Amino acid sequence: MLDVTVIEDAEAAAVSLDPIRARLLAELAAGPASAAMLAGKVGLPRQKVNYHLKALERHGLVELAGERRKGNVTERLMRATAASYVISPLALAAVQPDPDRFRDQLSARWLLAVGARLVRDVGALITGAAKARKRLATYALDGEVTFASAADRAAFIEELTQGVGALIRKYHDGNAEGGRDHRIVVAVHPTLKPEAIAKPEVTAKPGAIAKSEGTVTPEVAVEAGAAATPEAALAVDSTPPGQD
Repeated sequence: MLDVTVIEDAEAAAVSLDPIRARLLAELAAGPASAAMLAGKVGLPRQKVNYHLKALERHGLVELAGERRKGNVTERLMRATAASYVISPLALAAVQPDPDRFRDQLSARWLLAVGARLVRDVGALITGAAKARKRLATYALDGEVTFASAADRAAFIEELTQGVGALIRKYHDGNAEGGRDHRIVVAVHPTLKPEAIAKPEVTAKPGAIAKSEGTVTPEVAVEAGAAATPEAALAVDSTPPGQD
């Protein structure tokens, strides 16, 4: 079982977002189970659970882990193909975020678009590497920093921009024969407190959006990975700060 996998197909995304099927995925991420075993846990007839499992299996979200005899019946034991799933913007290709459409380094929405592109690109790279049976070279650095003031945060971002920019200028060689393009993403955003991340126990009406509030502390994260399109430059822009 993979730790995390990316869902790129729109139909697979729709299947995974069904509340019952999402619950089944969570149960099967904990360990293999049959439709009969899952029926009691989710409060549905075995036949209905089987119907949902077949839909999940069709889209590669669950797989056969084994079979066992129970009386005169052979039960199929299913398991999730990953412990967690991320839906790629490719699942909504026509309306996926495009960071190049509006560049604003101080905009939270631009940061969201950059993050979405990261999910899309790395997900596509993982899929391609798996098909080619090759390893994918990636690197991620994650840490936290507490700023004493907004001025300190601004100074930190300025030094970070200059430092990473200097590294790019030092190592970037656009004329290197056989060189491999990589994308660099540097992000600074508040860290959500655990109570803000916890899923609220609410029953939402169709179309309603559940909101949660919580305190935050600053976080800095730097991620780098092989780019899906040629780019080896830090995204530095002089656009005025955004309002979000």
